[in-house]
Amino acid sequence: MKFQQSYSQKQQQTQKLAMTQELQQAIQILQFNTEELQDYVETVSLENPLFDVVAPKIQSDLMQMHSGPIKEDSFIQIADHPVSLFEHLIHQIHLNYRDTFIREIMLVLVEYIDVNGYLKVDEEEIKKELKATDIQYLDALTLLQQLDPPGVGARSLQECLMLQTEQDDYAPELAYLLLEESFEAIAKRKFEQIAKDYQISLAQVQQILDYIRSLNPFPGTGFGSQDSNFIIPDLTLVRREGQLVVLSNKRGQLRLNFQENYFNRLKLQADEETKVYLKEKLQQFEWLNKTLGQRKDTILEVGKIIVQHQAAFFENKQGTLKPLMLKDVAKQLAVHESTISRAVNGKYIETDFGVFELRSFFVNKVNDEDTSADEVKHLISALIEQEDKHKPLSDQKIVELLAEKEQKISRRTVAKYRDALNIPSSSKRKRFD
Repeated sequence: MKFQQSYSQKQQQTQKLAMTQELQQAIQILQFNTEELQDYVETVSLENPLFDVVAPKIQSDLMQMHSGPIKEDSFIQIADHPVSLFEHLIHQIHLNYRDTFIREIMLVLVEYIDVNGYLKVDEEEIKKELKATDIQYLDALTLLQQLDPPGVGARSLQECLMLQTEQDDYAPELAYLLLEESFEAIAKRKFEQIAKDYQISLAQVQQILDYIRSLNPFPGTGFGSQDSNFIIPDLTLVRREGQLVVLSNKRGQLRLNFQENYFNRLKLQADEETKVYLKEKLQQFEWLNKTLGQRKDTILEVGKIIVQHQAAFFENKQGTLKPLMLKDVAKQLAVHESTISRAVNGKYIETDFGVFELRSFFVNKVNDEDTSADEVKHLISALIEQEDKHKPLSDQKIVELLAEKEQKISRRTVAKYRDALNIPSSSKRKRFD
């Protein structure tokens, strides 16, 4: 048996993109939001004496150009130390009640109130621990439940709504009684049964139910839960001679201040080792400055395409959005889809009617049609708004009406979009007044 070996030699040329450290950093810089970018650049500046960081100003270009009184709602501004619900309640107790055993019980109970304002405690165990009688405990609880915000200290949703109604001089006459005696019937919308039991009209039942819906089921929300940061828009949209113009928000961008005198002085006096060090730091500064400029330009170009494509939204101040995919913008700018994703996440555009994340303008098509989910939601919302409230439209009827407008979607999709719009089902929209 003979063994043969054959060798062949081929030369193949391939092209690879090496993921260098600088390329990784450039990708990361594009992905950073304004706050993250500032933290990163300031960290770099601590190791590079050739430049300082000029932090972005809070006031934006649109606010600067505003001709009337400045409204600071184009960014989120929160107090440095938002008051917590706990602090709010403790302050009221110390302000309004003398130092007694009842107040001591109240101060203990406050510690068991959750962030929604509800009292979550084993009452028998607390009474035993504090050696309080049933009357003393009830007195403390009653006083606690009279504090602001109305409904605080409740042990259930029913009690929360009853407390708010009790403290409201303008509540409908039977609202408290219905909450106390017929809470389950209210929850199940048994209007006819309630009208019969209390010998009132369906219109009066409807009025009471409308009032109850206006109450706050979570009285503790809004205390000390805000984000303490600012949102500084990357882009500003202005209207010039009837045209939509997108600008980089210069006041919202950090700048690198090169220490030229310091650099020249050191360069003249430096030895070879120091010169190598200065060259390295100079290259780092130039690269970082260039990368920041590229980041700004990329976000601006993406913003321009978004505004051009979603012109109806901006011209009509929150009109409907058209279908737009990341790959559509990537194709126009001849870049990878991931670049667009990084350029829109956590980046904001400021308009004269609000601040919006760039990511929010990307919406999918519905059933491969040139219609966005946003447009269909607007159609559903408009149909429901115009419906006869005594005979509200079912989801199936909405499907049929949309089909007449050449929008073919399933009943299941209608239900999903209706839920997304926080619109209840037809049975819960029915009115009797």
